Amino acid sequence: MLTIPAGIVALRDDRTQRRWDVALESFRIGAAPVTQALYAEVTGSWPSSHVDARCPVESVSWLDAVAFCNQLSGKRGLTAAYVIHDDAQGADLLADADGYRLPTEAEWEHACRAGTRGPRYGHLGDIAWFADNSGERPQPVGGKQSNAWGLYDMLGNVWEWCSDQYDPQIYGAYRIFRGGGWADRERGCLATNRRRSHPTFRVDDLGFRLCANAGVSGTDGRMGS
Repeated sequence: MLTIPAGIVALRDDRTQRRWDVALESFRIGAAPVTQALYAEVTGSWPSSHVDARCPVESVSWLDAVAFCNQLSGKRGLTAAYVIHDDAQGADLLADADGYRLPTEAEWEHACRAGTRGPRYGHLGDIAWFADNSGERPQPVGGKQSNAWGLYDMLGNVWEWCSDQYDPQIYGAYRIFRGGGWADRERGCLATNRRRSHPTFRVDDLGFRLCANAGVSGTDGRMGS
C-alpha cells in the first residue's frame, strides 16, 4: 500500500448540482485493485465472471468487499474496521480501527487525481483499460501507466466500491462506486464520475481497492502474501 498525502478535494454531484470540499488527512491505499488471487487466498472463493488470478476481482458486492477487508485484517493481526449489520444492508466503520477498509469517495478521488486538476491524470489509452482497448474483459492489474503517486488502474479496468452511502434520504443503503470499467466508453472513465447501487449488487466490471488509516502496512492489493 502507498501513503497518500493530506489534502483538500472538491467533490461534485452532477445530479443535484451540489459541490463541496473535503479536507483529508494522510491515508494509505492499494497500488492496484484487489486481485482475484488475493481474494481467493483470503476467502477461498473465485467469484469473478472472467477468471484470471492477475486480474482485479469483480462480481463482488459492497458487502463482499467489506467482509473481505475484515477477513484480511484478521489474517494480518489487525483490528477489523467494520461491524456488518445483521440485516446485510450495510456496515458501521470503526474510525479508530487499524484494519483494512474501503476508501471514502473523497479519498478515492484525491488518490486518483494525484495532484492533477483535469478529468484524467493522463491520456486515457495510456492509463486505462476501457471499451476501446480492453478486449471486452478485465485485464491484469498494473498493465497501464500509473498516476504520479504510483497508483494503477484508478480509471478503467473495474469500477471500485467506496465506503460512502450515495444519498441516504433518497437512495437508502445505496453505496458509491468510482473510476469507470473495461466496458465503458471514454466519457465513463473520469475522475469525477459517481455511480451508485445497492450494497448487494454484483456485476462483472465492479471491484474494489484496499484503504487504511495512515501507519498501516501490508499488501499492495496485487498478488498478496
